[in-house]
Amino acid sequence: MENTGARKISASEDPVTVTYIILKHAAEEHRHAFYLKKQIEKTGDGLCPTYASDYLLAPVYSKYYLNQLDIDVCRYLKKELGLSGRELRFAAYLLVTYAIEVRADELYPVYQQALDDAGSKVNVKSIILEEEGHLEEMINQLRIFSPDWEFHAQKAVDMETRLFNNWVAELASGLALQ
Repeated sequence: MENTGARKISASEDPVTVTYIILKHAAEEHRHAFYLKKQIEKTGDGLCPTYASDYLLAPVYSKYYLNQLDIDVCRYLKKELGLSGRELRFAAYLLVTYAIEVRADELYPVYQQALDDAGSKVNVKSIILEEEGHLEEMINQLRIFSPDWEFHAQKAVDMETRLFNNWVAELASGLALQ
């Protein structure tokens, strides 16, 4: 998911107006993907050598999850705020990223605790700190974006929650088949 998110941020960058914050965020998400890939190697040889579907859990829905969140947020922004073009892409980046960072702030500590409980060599504490910083950055940018940012952000969180719950169900289904 980190790799997909990093690629989506990079793909959405405006070639002219890209900001320091967006570049920083993309770089950090790429670093998270690299770090997690490196951590996977600690768990055993050949466990996940590529991101090919054979090595992933719920690969189709995992890709769908972030793409559909982008689509849902863009539809919302077009309908409710009449945005298009560059403004739409930037607002979608803010809201989608906010929703994902809210999820990351909830999920990564649970993941770290599970790793600790299992005595794993894998550690995600550095990612937790950066994700907390990303959420703060998104809130600051959303405050500038709209005085009603909390209302719009909650809509994005609601969309993400529905998609996340569906993703978890797909993961559970995939694990049951193994």
